[in-house]
Amino acid sequence: MKKIAVFTSGGDAPGMNACVRAVVRAALYNGLEVVGIRRGYKGMADADFIPMESHSVSDIIGLGGTILKSARFDEFRDIEWRKKAYENCVKEGIDGLVAIGGNGTFTGAKLLMENFGIPTIGCPGTIDNDLYGTDYTIGFDTAVNTALDAIDKIRDTAASHDRVFFVEVMGRDAGFIAMQSGIGGGAEDILVPEIPDTIDEVIDNLKKGGYKEKPSHIIVVAEGEEIGNANFIAQKAKEALPNLDIRVSNLGHIQRGGSPSAIDRILASRMGIAAVEGLIAGKSNVMAGIIDDKVAYTSFDDAINKKKPLDVELNKMVEILNS
Repeated sequence: MKKIAVFTSGGDAPGMNACVRAVVRAALYNGLEVVGIRRGYKGMADADFIPMESHSVSDIIGLGGTILKSARFDEFRDIEWRKKAYENCVKEGIDGLVAIGGNGTFTGAKLLMENFGIPTIGCPGTIDNDLYGTDYTIGFDTAVNTALDAIDKIRDTAASHDRVFFVEVMGRDAGFIAMQSGIGGGAEDILVPEIPDTIDEVIDNLKKGGYKEKPSHIIVVAEGEEIGNANFIAQKAKEALPNLDIRVSNLGHIQRGGSPSAIDRILASRMGIAAVEGLIAGKSNVMAGIIDDKVAYTSFDDAINKKKPLDVELNKMVEILNS
């Protein structure tokens, strides 16, 4: 192992730059050359490589987004494009890859490894926190705090106008952001795909919550909620309780931006170093995660395909705190 490359792919997440920085510094510390690949797999196929030195990653630890950029590249599903990407890596003299991203990123890395044998280790960079094999993913803590800040502000206007707000947060098929930001924000109800809900239950909870005595409520909805999005659920609630002043706020991509929290900066740095050390030790086709505050390597197969469970005790907390 003489030369490695690092790239970011998929949706951006706060802390990706901190991870890139750690990979570059760890590689140089261990006597390796390192290059960055711009725009993920598209850049790999286009041979968009840039040499990275220690100064290349100065002052980026607190930046949101990714200095290496990211791009959708569905063509990478075609083996001919993967072959082109691999040949570009060979021409550049790259012996191993560090892929920072989520499910889609790791699926591409797994295929590249299986087809052409280039050693790859992944770092879990996604705000969704939905990857098996790590307690937390890069960007999750920042996203939760961004959502919490918005919920606190919405709470002010909800209380001032006696309104019920349905607040939709990101998380695709996972309710981690919704659960933690909802608990932190004192939400009266939290709807996540991991826990079955019905419209009738939502309406009953509004009634049980004493909406006449406490007319302002916050209900946090994960975007992947199975009974529908926040707009749909709010419409059904309004039909059942027409006297309520119901509003919807979709926080959207604001949750993916911003300066990473201290937790995300440290987490990303640990994972970046672990990825480089894993490549040097001969590991491949694995994700470098943190479990019980210790570095753990999980196969891409497991990281992609195994379902990461939501702690159901958190839902019990919501019930107790709103009793």
